[in-house]
Amino acid sequence: MKCGNIRVLAGIMAAVLLLSGCGTGNSGTAPSDASASAGEQAAGVDTADSAAEGAAQDENADAADAAGQDENADAAQGAAPVRAAWEDNPLQIIDDNYRTYFEVFVYSFCDSDGDGVGDLQGLISKLDYINDGDDTTDTDLGCNGIWLMPVNPSPTYHKYDVADYYGIDEEYGTLEDFQTFLSECDKRGIKVIMDLVLNHSSSQNPWFQEACTYLKGLGGAEPDAADCPYFDYYHFSKEQGGGFYAVEGTDWYYEAQFWSEMPDFNLDCEALRTEIAEITKYWLDMGVGGFRLDAVKEYYSGAPQSNIAFLSWLTDTVKSQKADAYLVGEAWLDMADYAQYYESGIDSIFDFAFADKDGIIAKVLNGGSAAKYGVAVSSLEETFGAYNENYIDAPFYTNHDMGRSAGYYAGEESAAQTKMAAAMNLFMSGSAFVYYGEELGMKGAGKDENKRAPMYWSMNPDAAGMCDGPKDMDAVKMKFESLEEQEKDAASVYQFYKKVIKIRNQNPEIARGKAEYVVTGDFLTEEKKESVCAIKKTYDGSEVLLIFVTGAGAQELDLTGITLNGKNIGADTEIRGALVTGTEEISFTDGKAVLPGYSVLVLK
Repeated sequence: MKCGNIRVLAGIMAAVLLLSGCGTGNSGTAPSDASASAGEQAAGVDTADSAAEGAAQDENADAADAAGQDENADAAQGAAPVRAAWEDNPLQIIDDNYRTYFEVFVYSFCDSDGDGVGDLQGLISKLDYINDGDDTTDTDLGCNGIWLMPVNPSPTYHKYDVADYYGIDEEYGTLEDFQTFLSECDKRGIKVIMDLVLNHSSSQNPWFQEACTYLKGLGGAEPDAADCPYFDYYHFSKEQGGGFYAVEGTDWYYEAQFWSEMPDFNLDCEALRTEIAEITKYWLDMGVGGFRLDAVKEYYSGAPQSNIAFLSWLTDTVKSQKADAYLVGEAWLDMADYAQYYESGIDSIFDFAFADKDGIIAKVLNGGSAAKYGVAVSSLEETFGAYNENYIDAPFYTNHDMGRSAGYYAGEESAAQTKMAAAMNLFMSGSAFVYYGEELGMKGAGKDENKRAPMYWSMNPDAAGMCDGPKDMDAVKMKFESLEEQEKDAASVYQFYKKVIKIRNQNPEIARGKAEYVVTGDFLTEEKKESVCAIKKTYDGSEVLLIFVTGAGAQELDLTGITLNGKNIGADTEIRGALVTGTEEISFTDGKAVLPGYSVLVLK
C-alpha cells in the first residue's frame, strides 16, 4: 500500500508530539493516521503552516532535522509526505485460519485474452494487487485469503450449477492454469478456498444425465441403484411434489428446488458421500486450502438438524484429509438460526446479521445507535461459542447476492459512511471477507448480474484486463472513480481500505481477540452512545481498544478511566492506528482524544 499524500509534522514541545496539524500526541506515542492531511492538501490547505500556527511556534525545521530531513524544504518542493508513525509498525501475519479473504468472481475480474470474460490467467496477473507477498511494500491490499466463486465447468455464467466437479471451466482456462494460480498464491501466503456446491448439480452433469437415461430405458421396471448408482445421487419420485420436474419420456420426476436445471442431490446416499469425499480430497491434494460451502441450509430444506448432521460429517471428512483446511458455510438466516450450525464443528458460518443494506453496520451508519454495533459484536462469543468454543466468526459486508454497499448511503456523508463500513466489517474478529470492488466503492443492485459487474480497473471499458460482465447486466453508473484514479488519491475509498487491512494485519488482537463492549467510566454518556462505540479486543494476553465514531459530529472523549494492558489509558498508551474519512484529524493527548465524525482510533 502506498503511503498516500499524508503530511505528518513532528514538533517537539515539552515532550509532546504534534500530530500532523491535528493537535498534540503523547511522548513516546505513535502519531495518529494523517489521512485527513491528504484531503487538506487536495483542498489546497497548507498543513505545514496550520501545524506551526496551531503550536504558536516554528518547530518544523527542528522536527525535520530530528527525523533526518528538512520537512519545510520538502513541502515547498512538493516532496512525498512523511508516513504516520503507526504505518511503520511491522505486520504480524499469523499463518492460521484467521484471515482476510477477497471474494473473486473470475468471470468479471480480469480478462487476459480479450474475449471479454475474466479468466485464471487474468486473476494471476492481478495477484500482486491482492497481495504481493512482500511485507515491506505498500502497493497491495494485504488480503491473505481468496474465496473463488465456482470455477468448475458449468453451462451458466455464474457456475453455481456444476457439470464436472473435477474440472475447470474452459472459459476460465485449464487445470494447469489453476495449478499455476495455486502456486502463485502459495508464494504470496494466500490461502485459497473454492466454492463447493453440494446442494445440487447441473442438469448437464453426466451423473444426472446417466440417471435420466437409465430411467428412460427401464420400460416400466423398478430402478436399482446397483445397476445405476447415479439414480441414487438425486431425488427421483413417481409423485410430483413441490419443486419437482418431469424426467422427459418417463413417469418419473426429480427434485430441483432452486431451478429446473439444478437437480437436488440426495445427500443420504452413501455412494454420493464417497464421491464428495473424493472431490474434496482431489482439490485439497492439489493445494486448495478449504471450501466455501454454498446453501448449507438447503441440504435438507426445512430440516436444520439434518443439515447440521451432514455438515458434521463433511467437516470431519475434510479435516481428516487436511487438518488445517478451512470451511465456511452460507446459511442465510437470522443469527439465532445460523448460530446453531456451529454445532457441526465447522470453522465458520457467514455472519449475515452485520451484512447487507439492512444489516447492523448499515443501520448504525444510517443513523442507528453505535451501541447496537458494540453490543452485537461483544455478544458473538456467547452466541456462537455456546455451540462451538472453537468457532471462527466470518464477518462480511456484501457478497455476490447483495446490492453493492456504495448504494446504501446518500447525501454529503455517503463517501465517509462507505469508508467507515469497511472498518466496522474488517475490525471484527474472525476471518473477514471483502467482495471484489467494494474496496473501490463499486455500485450494482437489482438483478444478480448487476451485482457481479466488471472489476473497475479503469474508466475506459476497452482498457487491458477489463471484462464485459454478464451479458444480461444493466449499465451500472459508478459513484467513485476507477482504481487508476483512486490509487493516486490518498483520500479515496481504496486507500482507506488498504489502511484498514494494514491495521488489521499489524495487530493480531483485532482478528483473534475476544471482544468486549466498553461502557465503563464517564467517557461514554447516553448521548455519546448514539455515535461512539469502544470495543476492547484481548488475545494472547494483549489488549487493543477500538474506538469508532459512527456519526458526522466530532467527539471529545476522556479515556483515562479505561484500563488497557494493566494500565489506565494515558501518556504512554500507544496509537496503533487512526483512520479519518474527511479533512479533520484525530488528536490524542494524555488519554484524552478528539475524534472527527466517521473515524476510528486504535490504542494499545
